[in-house]
Amino acid sequence: MSQTATQPDFGKVAVLMGGMSAEREISLMSGNGVLQALRSRGVDAHAFNPAERDLGELKKLGFTRCFIALHGRFGEDGTVQGALELLGIPYTGSGVMASSMAIDKVMTKRVLLSEGLPTPKYVLLRRGAYTSADVNAVPDALGLPLIVKPAREGSSIGLSKVTAVADMASAVAQAAQLDADILCEQFISGDEVTCPVLGTGSGAQALPVIRIVAPDGNYDYQNKYFTDSTQYLVPCGLPEGEEAAIQQLVLQAYVTLNCRGWARADVMIDRRTRQPFLLEINTSPGMTGHSLVPMSARAAGLSYEDLCLAILKTATLDFEKSAHDRQEVAA
Repeated sequence: MSQTATQPDFGKVAVLMGGMSAEREISLMSGNGVLQALRSRGVDAHAFNPAERDLGELKKLGFTRCFIALHGRFGEDGTVQGALELLGIPYTGSGVMASSMAIDKVMTKRVLLSEGLPTPKYVLLRRGAYTSADVNAVPDALGLPLIVKPAREGSSIGLSKVTAVADMASAVAQAAQLDADILCEQFISGDEVTCPVLGTGSGAQALPVIRIVAPDGNYDYQNKYFTDSTQYLVPCGLPEGEEAAIQQLVLQAYVTLNCRGWARADVMIDRRTRQPFLLEINTSPGMTGHSLVPMSARAAGLSYEDLCLAILKTATLDFEKSAHDRQEVAA
């Protein structure tokens, strides 16, 4: 996994950070980390916050590629990716369709299930269309406890673990404030793990699995980013063969959703059966001091700085313009 001494000229690189999503605070932390790492390796990198500047400026200012350190809506959901496609500026991470599918946890489940990949059972509620009877019927379908969360948020924002039917209404209402689609999901009791992937297609490679041990099993926004009480175990200490099986499962999901460049998949392992269940795939994972992709990469012998370079090297477009096309546009 180590980098060679020769390094390509990446040109003028914009590190997209901040944005307009509920995760903008984390995005700024990720983006500043990436920015300093790239600059430390001689890359002409600059911060660019799409919440404060028009994306069209990227072209006017001569940026030749973008490192997307945006999380959540308007950054990880295919919208910025589509804009960069129109501008013709290569970017890191998945393309338009893969990004838009992966951010939608319900759509991700539909795609995974269509390919026979395991994911927890779920019920979808749509804001304004469900009744109190619909809400109270969810535990009958999924059992208790269960998870309620917005379909298109990250970092556990708006997520509730429901242990009693009486708590369903408030959990659904909280999620509905953030998204029109509310995902109610079977709770899998067992080991919580995550596995990053680097590369594209047949060249994609799963990094070491990290096992997450949060206080009282509560891996929420606060415990993810702002406390040191959560344990991250790498090597993960899983029974022999389980780590390799999870890595293979994550690679299958990554390829199924047509992800590229890099991503991170979250998985729950049933305590009793040891069956792994895919929860979601993050196509623009965190790169903060608490983030898991750098932690896993480090266990594989890849420093934070080299990880950032490796990701930047994968910057591309869904539809590369030919030289003739570029001349036509210039004319």
